[in-house]
Amino acid sequence: MHEDDLKNQLTIARNEINNLRQQVRNLQHVQRKDIETINRLLQDFRCEGCSSKNAKGKDKQEMIVLQASSNDNNVKGCDDVAHFKPIGVIRTAFPEKRAVPRQSSVGSRLRSSVELSDSFFTNPEHSLEGLTDFSHMWLIYHFHRNNNHPKAKVAPPRLGGERVGVFSTRSPHRPCPIGLSLVEIEKIEGATISFYGTDMVDGTPVLDIKPYIPYYDAPVLSVDSGRTSVLPNENSADFYDSRQEPDGEESDLELYGAAGYSASNPNADGLSGNVLQAAPLPPLPSAVRVPNWVVASHRLSVYFNEHAEAQLLELQVHKQCIVDILEADPRSVYLRTKYGSQIFTFQLSEVTVTCKFDDKAGSVTVVQVRRNENIQVTALDGEPRNT
Repeated sequence: MHEDDLKNQLTIARNEINNLRQQVRNLQHVQRKDIETINRLLQDFRCEGCSSKNAKGKDKQEMIVLQASSNDNNVKGCDDVAHFKPIGVIRTAFPEKRAVPRQSSVGSRLRSSVELSDSFFTNPEHSLEGLTDFSHMWLIYHFHRNNNHPKAKVAPPRLGGERVGVFSTRSPHRPCPIGLSLVEIEKIEGATISFYGTDMVDGTPVLDIKPYIPYYDAPVLSVDSGRTSVLPNENSADFYDSRQEPDGEESDLELYGAAGYSASNPNADGLSGNVLQAAPLPPLPSAVRVPNWVVASHRLSVYFNEHAEAQLLELQVHKQCIVDILEADPRSVYLRTKYGSQIFTFQLSEVTVTCKFDDKAGSVTVVQVRRNENIQVTALDGEPRNT
């Protein structure tokens, strides 16, 4: 055997060893996630017969959690504590934080709902009268699944590891863990609001609901002073799509205004073969100024193999919903930089989607879409397991 052949075999062996080490690290990460998930399930477990009995106690517990979060982050010398009690809960297609859209515009085709409780009003549906006259609303909610301690500086994915102040980002790990999303109202039935624009995990506690009024909410340029202000301007496109990276990193800010994504044709998905290309971002209003790293577009091309295409038809899954999630790259900075191109799975309502990222090509291919009950070997946080 020639010396060159031996060197090649040695190189291959070393690569295989490195791959095995990486798989071990990946499995360790999955194990930690499994343990966290099991602990959370045990803490949140309630028998079906006890649900109604514990409803009031659950509301009280939520208020205590928010209070504890505020207590832990008191400003030195300030003893004031804000007490908040959720007015309801958000129901979405995402049982876990994994792959939750980073902005409401990314999940603009995903229907969710807000269910108001009767803890404040005997007839909570009365509090929603008149809201149907508005097309959009602001949802203010609690990041109840974030357990990490907030940091003064965070590293947005687009800055390549560079850190900036947390208040110049939309990181969910904040001193006061409050979320804000602009969503489109579909319909209101009783005390339940159906909406489009999902960027929350299922079970998120709602703190407040406010109607979106572009007449006051959109910043415009004052003609008299030349300064940015909030003036009546119904034609201004709103750029406040709030979203936070669901797994702890700061998000991309996709600047789709409410008018932008609601007026777009949902059937115009740019289909070319089995790949869907992302549409260009609309221009910013003239009065708005944001850093360049925020507006830079980093969208992936999304492909579906023949097997996945057939499963979509069989399960009647809306293809564009999956495209919207994947083209924005739902992976955290940790997964993207630590493991690079990899298999990625996530749950979307009743199905589990499996895909393969190709970071060099800037693309992702969906290889399988299956019902959740048919998945036999899957980690609790969605990571695939080899058997």
